[in-house]
Amino acid sequence: MTTMQPTDATAGVAKIVARLRALDAALPPRDGVAVFNRVYLQVTEEVGRQIGAGGFRDAGAAAELDVRFALRYLSAVDSGTAGLRPPACWRPLFQLRCHPGVKPLQFALAGINAHIGHDLALALVDTCRVLECEPAALEADFDRVGRVLAGLEERVRERLMPGPDLLDIADPLTHLAGSWSLEAARDGAWAAARVLWSLRGLPDVGEEFAQRLDAGVGLVGQMLLTPLRG
Repeated sequence: MTTMQPTDATAGVAKIVARLRALDAALPPRDGVAVFNRVYLQVTEEVGRQIGAGGFRDAGAAAELDVRFALRYLSAVDSGTAGLRPPACWRPLFQLRCHPGVKPLQFALAGINAHIGHDLALALVDTCRVLECEPAALEADFDRVGRVLAGLEERVRERLMPGPDLLDIADPLTHLAGSWSLEAARDGAWAAARVLWSLRGLPDVGEEFAQRLDAGVGLVGQMLLTPLRG
């Protein structure tokens, strides 16, 4: 497996950050995709900083995974902009991005669900193919990315969740937000990537599995975006 120096590895991540910033500037602030994009921009900036600081076992592999991961989201955005159908996991967010009854936290969680539950698994497989390595070789850096995401998710919930004086345990948003787990989604992505990698010699079966994964993640996204007010 080939590697590169952190300074070289961060160049690709910097290009992704530039695209995410441009998208942030172009989208209306209350747009549901914009809400997720701001979250994802922070994730990508943090991963880039940690790659540059030597925080990953293999800087080149971590950058390859991060770029391929981001490109799947950006491809979905491009599809939506062009009037094409994005992957099923992203459709709920694109369809409901302007719904007045969906709260910002729901948009953020739905985007994280689509990106972690579906895109991360496929990006990991793509990275393994390019680097000609097994998923196990990337497990440590995969977990490191997961820890970055987990820390940011906690901050997102704190920032986008209404204060305790406005929300109680019976509030639908409390129930909805508490029903989804990033840790479970990340574990599912790792398992899905291993299955897809093991099916690489059976492309038809692998494609069917990927489609089922996409549809299942999309169903969860649809539930996360249940309108909570008119």
